[in-house]
Amino acid sequence: MIVGLKYPGILLPTREIRGMKILVVDDHVLIRDAVRGVLKELKGDADVLEASDCRQAMALIAENADDLGLILLDLHLPDRDGFSALSEMRERYPAISVVVLSGQHDRSSVVKALDLGALGFIPKSGQREVMLSALQLVFAGGIYIPPEILGRDASLTPPPGPKPASLPPASPSDLGLTERQLDVLALMMQGKSNKAICRVLDLAEPTVKNHVTAILKALKVTNRTEAVIAVRELGWELTTTEKT
Repeated sequence: MIVGLKYPGILLPTREIRGMKILVVDDHVLIRDAVRGVLKELKGDADVLEASDCRQAMALIAENADDLGLILLDLHLPDRDGFSALSEMRERYPAISVVVLSGQHDRSSVVKALDLGALGFIPKSGQREVMLSALQLVFAGGIYIPPEILGRDASLTPPPGPKPASLPPASPSDLGLTERQLDVLALMMQGKSNKAICRVLDLAEPTVKNHVTAILKALKVTNRTEAVIAVRELGWELTTTEKT
């Protein structure tokens, strides 16, 4: 399903989240209660599960893996590093979407979470309306990135002077991307790992790695998160047909 909602952050065409079970992983009961309220407003028929630490979360995921559609994960857990938990979740359960919901939202943390396969990063410090919009975007199949993270570093600010004439954004063909590389890129935008892309496209892992390297080079970026931002700035709409 391709969606066209416009909310703060970034929207890319990914798969719509269909699972009716949602897991909230946070060690603060007040945060879990608040998130539950927002989720019930958006998905009144959803079954919201809760975990206060990683061990409990992994047990619930194993029990509900077949119909769990979304995990909202805090990075600060009492029994394990949140990034490590995120990496394991994406590796063991690639079909389940994971979105980070954390008070730690510096640029490096956001980039690291997205590189590990998170399909969004929602700051706890944001207003309730922002969380509503971000979660609605995620449910529709988009990827939410805080708007401030999309800003360029100050060191990249161009020197003062006349601005060059605006040019139309480059197309995939302008950058030399093949149809197969666009399939790989579309799946990268969905947070899929190289192994998952191999399964979807029936390709060998070295082939996928070569495609990813070529994609990053064509977009003049160094990692998947920068690729997401670049695609957003170029205004591309990417789709792929998955094998069934």
